[in-house]
Amino acid sequence: MVKHRDRAPCLFFRHGSGSISALVFAAGAVALWSTNALVGKSLLASHPVSQVQFLQFTGAALVFAAIRLRSRERAAPVSAGAALVSLAVGFIGLVGTMVLQYIAFASMPVIEANLVAYTWPLMVAAAVITLDNPRRPALLGLAAVVGFIGVALVISGGRNQSWLQGDFVGYVAAFGSALCMAFYSIMVGRVATSPDRLLLPSSLIGVALTFLWCARDGFAWPVGTDLVFGLYLGAGPMGLGYYFWSRALKLEGSGKVAVVAYLTPIASTLLLTLSGERLTMTAIVGAVLVIGSCVAVGVERSEAENHV
Repeated sequence: MVKHRDRAPCLFFRHGSGSISALVFAAGAVALWSTNALVGKSLLASHPVSQVQFLQFTGAALVFAAIRLRSRERAAPVSAGAALVSLAVGFIGLVGTMVLQYIAFASMPVIEANLVAYTWPLMVAAAVITLDNPRRPALLGLAAVVGFIGVALVISGGRNQSWLQGDFVGYVAAFGSALCMAFYSIMVGRVATSPDRLLLPSSLIGVALTFLWCARDGFAWPVGTDLVFGLYLGAGPMGLGYYFWSRALKLEGSGKVAVVAYLTPIASTLLLTLSGERLTMTAIVGAVLVIGSCVAVGVERSEAENHV
């Protein structure tokens, strides 16, 4: 037993280049996602959500199309049912997550929306407890409960006014975004479709839907730095971020790379704080609970897969 425990921490690397590649892809996704809230906040200060989202989906579609053109992989024949499942996973995971996240960004303090949206690892943990047979379900359940208590503290203490003074739609949208990302993270490794084939159709649907949204709101194409930032949000956090994360999950599954992914709320919250966003002491306690519970869930799931 002692020898087995000594070997377990090294198991991730002893699997070979696939495990190392998964870690690199996951780290790349986290680095890009960490900038999403900060750049999005700067654009939303002067542009409506519809414009920011249109630029974002346009940038993402260009990245996915370029990856698809460079890929030499031939698609294996799939049934109509499997194709519909893949489309649903991509649409919910990409369009659902990002649209709801940016509605939340525009409806409540970005630093709060960001923390609530990044409760998706806790939702994945709840799914693991319900659907799988984790080694320590009580620990996962406790971590999830602590995390959601942290979310309540963030929402109630993120400003000096009373409970839920922000737009209620924003809180609902932030939770909805987390649910969509949790669903995607669970399902993406279970579909046979490659990440580029999975995400390109969804990004094109996103371009069409957000264009119609812009047309309704009144469209004015941003120029200069705003245009660059908008396309970066698409090419970086949405495009390459999702592609890297999907590749990591397909290489190693959600357990081992999850520890890396849970660093995202830490890095993004730090960047927002450095940019001038502020939390009250109550909300800071909540943020620590959210981040700590995410890390605890990630460590437990990684250890569980190593044990197997």
